[in-house]
Amino acid sequence: MLGTFQVRTDLALEAKERFEEDDVKIRGVRIEEEEDKELEIRTTRVVIETENGAKTMGKPVGTYITMEAPHMSAPDEDYHREISEALARHLRELMGKEVRSVLVVGLGNRDVTPDALGPYVVSNIQITRHMLREFGPASMGGARVCEVSGLVPGVMAQTGMETLEIIKGVVEEAKPDQMIVVDALAARSTKRLSRTIQITDTGINPGSGVGNHRNGINRQALGIPVLAIGVPTVVDAATIVNDTMESLVETMDASEQMQNLGGALGTLNKVEKHQMIRELISPHLNTMFVTPKDVDETVKRLSYTISEGINLALQG
Repeated sequence: MLGTFQVRTDLALEAKERFEEDDVKIRGVRIEEEEDKELEIRTTRVVIETENGAKTMGKPVGTYITMEAPHMSAPDEDYHREISEALARHLRELMGKEVRSVLVVGLGNRDVTPDALGPYVVSNIQITRHMLREFGPASMGGARVCEVSGLVPGVMAQTGMETLEIIKGVVEEAKPDQMIVVDALAARSTKRLSRTIQITDTGINPGSGVGNHRNGINRQALGIPVLAIGVPTVVDAATIVNDTMESLVETMDASEQMQNLGGALGTLNKVEKHQMIRELISPHLNTMFVTPKDVDETVKRLSYTISEGINLALQG
């Protein structure tokens, strides 16, 4: 059973860390890391180059850029501006050539705060498609700008339709050159909640981090490049218990009286400990996901940060 156990996470960085714990090098996967000590932003680039690497990682072939900023949840406008500018640089890099039209899609449920990131971001995007088509570049001061349109398709419980069905219909009519999808994610580590942004050129599978697998929103399904931006806002309850247990083991190892007990638990690897915890808390908490108490303010703040990054990338 332990061999088939998968830690629920949407972050490629955390999928990569599972193999580092066992000192396993993944063939077909390239990893680059850089750190801006002044801004305290750590950037990790995971490039899955082969199908073998994709199978091992459980992620599609492509580039995954993860920005970790410990102060991202703090209400510091200047700091968030720096994050927006860094996000814009990564988006321009992944978009490559000049793009004339982009559809920004906000996934999630506006009525459920931890899942409302996508809709909030679209609310703050500078929409230009209708102005440019009606009045031309003169409406934007004569500057050459990208045609930007927005869509919030809701969730199946609200519409009765798969998200992909709605998006596909809009793409066929609007014919954008590229799509940017924004969604809330699930993390494996509590320290990454609301402090991490993942950007990828592989698209997204809505709800995969919490076990609700929907049709993938990607280039294969839509015929256009799809960039995905996500921030982890929830974590599995079993993860919180597991992290607490690891701290307990470290404390036991440091205590002479409890070294035997701590040593016994310490022989289990992270996957084994996580599986044991899930079995212990089942069935009442096994499917529970937890979010920070200040998630309302945090999601709104991060939505401005991400929307500003997208606006800078598309119009800057």
